[in-house]
Amino acid sequence: MMAASIGRLEGKVALITGASSGIGAGAAILFCKLGAEVAITGRDVDNLSKTAAECQKSNGKKPLILSGDLTNEDFVKQLVDDVVKHFGKLDILVNNAGIVRAETIETTSLEQYDEVMNINVRSIYHLTMLAVPHLIKTQGNIVNVSSVNGVRSFPGVLSYCTSKSAIDQFTRCTAMELASKKVRVNSVNPGVIITEIHKRGGMDEEAYQKMFVHACAWPPWTGRRSGQHNSLSGL
Repeated sequence: MMAASIGRLEGKVALITGASSGIGAGAAILFCKLGAEVAITGRDVDNLSKTAAECQKSNGKKPLILSGDLTNEDFVKQLVDDVVKHFGKLDILVNNAGIVRAETIETTSLEQYDEVMNINVRSIYHLTMLAVPHLIKTQGNIVNVSSVNGVRSFPGVLSYCTSKSAIDQFTRCTAMELASKKVRVNSVNPGVIITEIHKRGGMDEEAYQKMFVHACAWPPWTGRRSGQHNSLSGL
C-alpha cells in the first residue's frame, strides 16, 4: 500500500505544527515520503532538526524549519507569510500542536486552563484564520489533530478534554463554511498514543501506566468510538 502511495502528495506544500515530536514528527516524515514539500514548526529547535533530518532521508528535501511559540500572534502571522514566501503557496495545514496538563476540577486553576486553551484552541483558530485565504487559492486541506478525549470523557485532564471537544466543533463549523470553496476540513481523534506529551503535562510513571489501563476499560456510554471524526473526505 505504501509503495503505491509514494508521490501522492508530489507538488503539495504542507505546514505541520507541533512537529518536534510525536504525531507531528511522524506526519512530517510521512508527508515527505509521499512527495510533499514540508514546513515544520515547534518550540524545540533541536528536536525539529531531528525531524527535518528524518524527512530529508525520505525524499532528499530538507523541510523549512520555523521555530516559535504559536501563542505569540506576531510569530503566527510571520509563520504563514514565511511559508507562502518560501514555497509560493500552501496546500495543507496540519494543526497538531497541543499540550496536556494533569488536573481535575478540584486541582485546576484559571492559569492552567488558559495555558491549555491558548495553545490547543486559540492558536489553531488564529493560524487557520490566517492560512485559509491561501488554502482557498489551492483548494487545499486542513487536518486538525484532536483526540479521543474530544468525544469521550476522561478523568484527570479536564482542560485538555474541553479543548479537544472545542476542536471537533471548530472542525465541523469550518468544514461547512469552506466546503463551497473546495477546502476540505477534517479532524482525527487518535486514541492514547505513547509520546512524551502526557509526562510533559505532569504525569509521573505510575499515573502514566494507570492512564493506559483506564483507557482500555472505557465504558461505551462515555462517547462515540475512537477513530476518525471527519467532516469531508481526506486529502
